[in-house]
Amino acid sequence: MISKDNAEHYVWGENCDGWYLINRQDMLVIHEKMPPGTSEKRHCHAVSRQFFFVLNGVLSMELEGEMHDIKALQGLEIPPKSKHQARNDTESPVEFIVISHPTTRGDRSDLP
Repeated sequence: MISKDNAEHYVWGENCDGWYLINRQDMLVIHEKMPPGTSEKRHCHAVSRQFFFVLNGVLSMELEGEMHDIKALQGLEIPPKSKHQARNDTESPVEFIVISHPTTRGDRSDLP
């Protein structure tokens, strides 16, 4: 059994948290938490397809220039080669699951 309580933890970006639920070459599943007002760098993945599923809060996702507010119990697929950026534009933390197939390791290109 794996959970946020026993998974490998890391800190990324602007004091955001991540927990590796599955960490394999063919699949990466991460539970992430973003404090209010935080964001990641805009980027894309050459091969990896991702699915973001919000557990609580609202995740603002810019995908190819279009904004999507993903609410609790909603998800959004990010196809390979799609430019995107996750942000928390609210005053509350947001928690979500990111599923990547295959892993995003070595497959990310940051954009200006």
